[in-house]
Amino acid sequence: MAKLKLDLHDIFNDGRSIDSELTRIIDQAVTKRIELVEIIPGKGSGQLKKSVIRFLEQKHIKSLYHRIEKDDKNFGRIFVHFKFK
Repeated sequence: MAKLKLDLHDIFNDGRSIDSELTRIIDQAVTKRIELVEIIPGKGSGQLKKSVIRFLEQKHIKSLYHRIEKDDKNFGRIFVHFKFK
């Protein structure tokens, strides 16, 4: 199974960059029919992870993927699963 990975450590201070990178990776997964995207907001205070989840829960974004999974072994990772017919 193909997978895309986005590490947000380098761009966490610029909200616009984070949203544009999240949009880019989601669009890329849909276009290339990739079934899994791994997003790494890092552990930190948890604010970046909350921001990523809020982004993913927007109605127009949520309609693009099947489900999200918070890694129970690594607090600093989120998996976005896609299903294609």
